[in-house]
Amino acid sequence: MDVIFGRNKEEHPEPIKAEVKGELPSWLQGILLRNGPGMHTVGETKYNHWFDGLALVHSFTFKNGEVYYRSKYLRSDTYNCNIEANRIVVSEFGTMAYPDPCKNLFAKAFCYLSHTIPEFTDNCLINIMKTGEDYYATSETNFIRKINPHTLETLEKVDYNKYVAVSLATSHPHYDSAGNVLNMGTSIVDKGKTKYVIFKIPSSVPENEKKKSCLKHLEVLCSIPSQSLLHPSYYHSFGVTENYIIFIEQPFKLDILKLATAYFRGVNWASCLSFHKEDKTWIHLIDKKTKKDISTKIYTDAMVLFHHVNAYEEDGHVVIDVISYPDNSLYQMFYLKNLNEELEKNTKLTAIPACKRFVVPLGFDKGAEVGTNLVKLPSTTATALKEKDGNIYCQPEMLCEGIELPRINYDYNGKKYRYIYATEVRWSPVPTKIAKVDVLTKKKLSWEEEHCWPAEPIFVPSPDLKEEDDGLILSSIVTSDPRKAPFLLVLDAKTFTEMARATVNVDLHLDLHGVFIPEKDLNTERE
Repeated sequence: MDVIFGRNKEEHPEPIKAEVKGELPSWLQGILLRNGPGMHTVGETKYNHWFDGLALVHSFTFKNGEVYYRSKYLRSDTYNCNIEANRIVVSEFGTMAYPDPCKNLFAKAFCYLSHTIPEFTDNCLINIMKTGEDYYATSETNFIRKINPHTLETLEKVDYNKYVAVSLATSHPHYDSAGNVLNMGTSIVDKGKTKYVIFKIPSSVPENEKKKSCLKHLEVLCSIPSQSLLHPSYYHSFGVTENYIIFIEQPFKLDILKLATAYFRGVNWASCLSFHKEDKTWIHLIDKKTKKDISTKIYTDAMVLFHHVNAYEEDGHVVIDVISYPDNSLYQMFYLKNLNEELEKNTKLTAIPACKRFVVPLGFDKGAEVGTNLVKLPSTTATALKEKDGNIYCQPEMLCEGIELPRINYDYNGKKYRYIYATEVRWSPVPTKIAKVDVLTKKKLSWEEEHCWPAEPIFVPSPDLKEEDDGLILSSIVTSDPRKAPFLLVLDAKTFTEMARATVNVDLHLDLHGVFIPEKDLNTERE
């Protein structure tokens, strides 16, 4: 097999018309905007990990039955410094770099003594976030970069730290019905405390401040103290329901002392993360009204999770669906050396992702006997056992195995829902199928094609939506066969049959996450 991972991709800043086969519905007007790593070699230097690559933003624009593709590298400070030096000079999560190749031990020590927590990269390669009328490329650091969704031009750099004391933040924010952004980040050893901070960015600003960013009105809603001052939990996403914010504090932890000395010791930041299989996973429910964690301590067994699927409230319970792993081996698989070897050998995954449902009872009988299952929903096999100390021990229901990068009809976010759209993985960490999972019946529909690697599927609702799955699925498809051109796939979300594909004669990169921007939301943006 041709080595695909680690190979640099060309950017295509001018629109390229795709060849459309099939028929696109007339109402599909807008931009599919996506983000992911596209450059892993700069000069003679190479990144170690797939997640380290320089951000390559790309888009598919739908206009009157036609599709246009373009891509452009995010002109971050990281990108500019690397290109100017013609080598990697800014560290990423899996690759430690030294700006001065002649750095000696003394210089490393000076850097360590000068900075308790290192300044992170602004290589925002994970997702796209909408804030008011603006769009930002995001990662998991305190930096985000504004972009023009039409031209993919990189605009201003924003530091969350100017508005809220966080060193890390998720790339998976939530949006309420008014368009306000809800997100969370980690405040590391700030005033003697390490905590998880939940904050809101309003969707608009007062009339007299129209030229100002919504971030200037960022509001801290609440904070949750870390179980450990120097070992906070890693997290990639969180959940929301009508009345609660859900944060799962997992025993996949960041060692702050190791992080602060990583540069001095010549190791990457990824080595500062470790899985503590003997520890518990704590489930926090933060009441939106009181802005406090509920008093009952809720936990489950040690696990690692990256993506929440959805959560909702039903008959005095909070239902939480997540994709979990038994350990942290997935991250190791994406080191480029490992990844290409795994694909060559068709290695079986050592840790298969599982979609699990946890159910937390609310307002249960305090006098219930120890060992009682407090879950009273007849629709689930998930349990929540009362323990002697008053804690609740949760065991999940297995919904399905082998899916990742889950998406839903976002109109059902925080509400009872039925369908998950996801990629499917089995024999390697690279997806080979797109799946639709019915969480009610456990039935699954799939799309696959030989030599095809699909990206995260995006659900686009039909304008006359009557049922949850009335709409389309969009997924950009990378091909592992160099003789086969990549394409954008359009599926009927209800039947999972192919409606159309838009083929582009470029070397498409396998991306991570993105958004579909309807034409109505693009009216205030101009090329």
